[in-house]
Amino acid sequence: MTKYIYNRSSWPDFTWNHEAIVPILSNIRHKQGRLKGIMEVLGFALRNETTLETLTLDVLKSTEIEGGILDPGQVRSSVARRLGMDVAGLVPADRHVEGIVEMMLDATQNYNVPLDKDRLFGWHAALFPTGRSGMHKIIVGNWRDNEKGPMQVVSGAMGKEKVHYEAPDAGSLEKEMNLFLEWFNTNNAIDAVLKSAIAHLWFVTVHPFDDGNGRIARAIADMQLAKADGDRQRFYSMSAQIRLERNAYYEILERTQQGELDITGWLEWFLNCLDRALNVTDDSLKPVLSKTQFWDRHTQTPVNERQRLMINKLFDGFTGKLTSSKWAKIAKCSADSALRDINDLVQKEILQKEPGGGRSTSYILKE
Repeated sequence: MTKYIYNRSSWPDFTWNHEAIVPILSNIRHKQGRLKGIMEVLGFALRNETTLETLTLDVLKSTEIEGGILDPGQVRSSVARRLGMDVAGLVPADRHVEGIVEMMLDATQNYNVPLDKDRLFGWHAALFPTGRSGMHKIIVGNWRDNEKGPMQVVSGAMGKEKVHYEAPDAGSLEKEMNLFLEWFNTNNAIDAVLKSAIAHLWFVTVHPFDDGNGRIARAIADMQLAKADGDRQRFYSMSAQIRLERNAYYEILERTQQGELDITGWLEWFLNCLDRALNVTDDSLKPVLSKTQFWDRHTQTPVNERQRLMINKLFDGFTGKLTSSKWAKIAKCSADSALRDINDLVQKEILQKEPGGGRSTSYILKE
C-alpha cells in the first residue's frame, strides 16, 4: 500500500530548504513590484482592461487544466458585468460559467476576507449548480463522504486504471480542514507568495470535495497571490502558465503527495512556474507600455484620426509592411491622403522609411 504525505507522523508540518527557495522568491518579489509599477503608469482604463483579460484567462485556463472548455465570450462578459465594466459586445452567460466566475472574483477581489468552510461550500455549489459533475450526481456544498469508497485520482481506460493518488479518509475531513483554515487565516509569518504555494498543495492533498478540488485549490492560490500583491486588480495568470505546463504540474503533485514532508521540490516548481507567468505578462505589456509612453510624449502633437488609428495599429502589432496603399485601404482614404498622412508623420519624426524605395517604400515607427 502506498504511503502518502498525510500518513507521515508530522503531517502537516511541512519543511523546505530555505537556501534553495529564497533566491527564487526574491526574484519573484522583484518582478511583482516592477510589474505593479508598470501598471500604475498605464492608467485606470488600461489597468481595468488588463484585469478583465487576466481574470478571463484565469477562468478559462483553470477549467482547461481539468479538461473542461468554456466559451471565452461568455466568460469575458460575466467577468465584465461583475466588475461593473462598460464593455461592448457582452453576451449572456450560462449559470455554469457564472458560477466559476463568481468563485474566482470572490477569491481575488475579497482576498482579505477570512476563508471559512461556508465560503468554500459556496464556491463548490457555484461550480456545480446542477448538483452533478457531468452525468454523475455528487455531494455539492459539503465535504465528500465514504459512500462511494476512497477518493482516488485515477487515469486510464476502464479495467486498466492507474491510481495516482488516494485522498485522506472522509471521516477525517472536518479535522483536516479546520487545521488548514486556521493556518490559512492566521499564519502570517510565511511570505504570502510562499503561502500560496503551500496552500495550493495542502488543499489539493486533503481533496475535501467530490469534484472541483483542483479549481478551488488554484482559486485559493490566486487569493493568496492577490494578498501578496496587495491589489484586487490582476495582471498575470498563474493558471494560464500551469495549463501550458500541465503534465509537469500533475507529475510534481503526484511525486510530492507520495513523498516526505520536505516539499522543496514542489515549492521550486510552483515558484518557477509563477516566475514564468510573470515573464509572459511582462513581455505582453511592453508594447502597451510603449504605446502609453508614446502618447504621453505626443499629447501636444497634432495628428488626425487616420494617423492615430494607424499609429496604434503599429504598436499593437502590424502584420507585414506598412505601405501607403495599405494605409489607404485600412484608413479608408485615397492614396493621396494616405501619402500626405505618412509624409506628415515622417516630418514630425514619428515614422521613418525602411531601407528600399520606389513603389515598395514601407514605413516603421521611429525609435
